[in-house]
Amino acid sequence: MNARKPWIKPVLTAHKPGGMNKFGPARPQLHQSEFDGAALEPLLAQYGSPLFVVSEKRLRENARQLRRAFSTRWPKVRHGWSYKTHGMGAVCNALHQEGAWAEVVSELEYRKARALGVPGSRIIFNGPWKPDAILEQAMAEGAAINLDHLDELYAAEGIARRLGRKVPVGLRLNFDTGYSEPWSRFGFNLETGAAMDAVRRIGASEWLQLNGLHSHIGTFVLDVRAYAQQARIMAGFMDAAEREIDCRIDYLDIGGGFASRNALQGIYLPPDQVVPGLDQYAEAITEALTEATRARSGQGKPLPVLVLETGRAVVDDAEILLTRVVGGKHLPDGRRAAILDAGVNLLFTAYWYNHDVRPLRANAGLAEETVLFGPLCMNIDQLRASVMLPPLQVGEALCISPVGAYNNTQWMQFIHARPAVVMIMQDGRIETIRAAESLASLSGPECLPAALQTPFPEQPAR
Repeated sequence: MNARKPWIKPVLTAHKPGGMNKFGPARPQLHQSEFDGAALEPLLAQYGSPLFVVSEKRLRENARQLRRAFSTRWPKVRHGWSYKTHGMGAVCNALHQEGAWAEVVSELEYRKARALGVPGSRIIFNGPWKPDAILEQAMAEGAAINLDHLDELYAAEGIARRLGRKVPVGLRLNFDTGYSEPWSRFGFNLETGAAMDAVRRIGASEWLQLNGLHSHIGTFVLDVRAYAQQARIMAGFMDAAEREIDCRIDYLDIGGGFASRNALQGIYLPPDQVVPGLDQYAEAITEALTEATRARSGQGKPLPVLVLETGRAVVDDAEILLTRVVGGKHLPDGRRAAILDAGVNLLFTAYWYNHDVRPLRANAGLAEETVLFGPLCMNIDQLRASVMLPPLQVGEALCISPVGAYNNTQWMQFIHARPAVVMIMQDGRIETIRAAESLASLSGPECLPAALQTPFPEQPAR
């Protein structure tokens, strides 16, 4: 007698335009049981859910691929690891071991880099607010400082005067490439003449010396022509600044903004079809830079160091988030919803991306449209507005990826404690790189006045 086939719940799915298209049928049911060779269910059993998992191997491979893409096309390349993208010590030091400098944008990040053992001479200091004390330390330690506004320029000049020596500084620029939305909030604008005014101000200073230019044209930039134009504009301004004040620009820092293989909301095509590879970014930038600096060799001027502050494209696919289903329901419009133990307090980028979501085990059930909610008592706690998933039972584990960029720097402790973060080391060992929070660790910084230490004081008898 033939064994009975397992029962599968029937699903009624309303027909909607766009289910089938010229790029093929909807995604087949997929699952992910491993990451970088490590089985995921045992990790959840050991460390609890939710859980962030980082791959050291993938981090290093991405950093090497970035350096290879640019160093084979330009003679002098420097990578500054963006601490604001992922600032955990284990991630930062893995990338420092691969040769990356520290790129920081605050006093806290500067001090963290120094605490990790990064010398000041290998720190790139950006950002709109550098308090005097840390700016003075950065100057004394030889950090590459990119000034953001005129008040900061005056402050830097005063500190250099107190130090009694001429200090090299860079200028952050902003301009319109024609291919990306201008980020005019940061730096000195080219089109209005503010940038050249700042150059002249430095040139007239007894205490400052202009030695670099920096700009950052945006985030998740998909059009490589924007970077090519950025390189041309910066190279042209470099030549103009050198003529204006007889200085030498040692580096051109083009910032970051390279896209990762994540699915940006509002983009119809999948990431594999719209996100340029690192070689495409490198080719566009170095080709434009080569043409724009061709005359320098004839003038006896060295080529500038090309500085990259790439963060997302290096770390995003090196981290995943594991979470479990804690409940389910059907919404009034008939769609199925699942409640997870991870919310937007942990996955801030859910507001920008349609993250890939896969069960950890194969499921024979039919996929249906599902809304994924987190556990927060907030209506905005939605991780996916719509994703095709098979039947989900309470306790079902899901893998969300890629999540390495910005989530562990922008996450927040709200209602629930933040979970552990573990790293799969190159030799396969699993190491905790950030312990899960507890009530004790969260309450530690609080101070409870003596008069408020009793929640319900004794009431006098009536």
